[in-house]
Amino acid sequence: MFKKSSIKSYIVTGLLIWVPLVITLWVLNLLVSIMDQSLQLLPNALLTESWLGVHVPGLGVILTVLIVFSTGVLAANILGQRLVQFWEGILARIPVVNTIYNSVKQVSDTLFSGTGHAFRKVLLVRYPHPQAWSLAFQTNVPVEVGVRLPEDYVAVFIPTTPSPVNGFYFYVRREDVIELDMSVDAAFKYIVSMGVVAPAGGNGEALLKAQADK
Repeated sequence: MFKKSSIKSYIVTGLLIWVPLVITLWVLNLLVSIMDQSLQLLPNALLTESWLGVHVPGLGVILTVLIVFSTGVLAANILGQRLVQFWEGILARIPVVNTIYNSVKQVSDTLFSGTGHAFRKVLLVRYPHPQAWSLAFQTNVPVEVGVRLPEDYVAVFIPTTPSPVNGFYFYVRREDVIELDMSVDAAFKYIVSMGVVAPAGGNGEALLKAQADK
């Protein structure tokens, strides 16, 4: 006979195995389903339903990757750049679309571009009160803001947990932040897992030492 405490322990252990697996499969299925919508761009004669009689999931992923790759190759030459400028010029003339497109483009350029300093450093900042520390990412200080501040400030984005896509944007004095020897990926793991899943390595010891020194 199983003890009551043993049964509870086995259930928790089983949940720890199945919950991440089920959520992972659910997200993958959702992504594949969304990408399969790109198959609507193909003529009916090329769809698997026409020549196999059954839908083959996942082909949309391949098609989506090919479309994104081809777009990147096209935009890398002069002709492609002119087409992009022409397309953005059309969108700029549409009031509501222009606002949405420009906002999304600025964010995507910041996150995916290999240039610039956005999300290049992981910092410790005092938030939400002077006795607390939070992980933050250094971003860029706008020129207009920088020239008006009396001291040297850095712009920081403090993400919320467990959803790091939301957060707060502040300007903090450079002398009041601690720069960590931690990768952005490692910091995201800490934030998403609420500190439960720590990346391999000595980052934890470095963080504690930085707090002690401060």
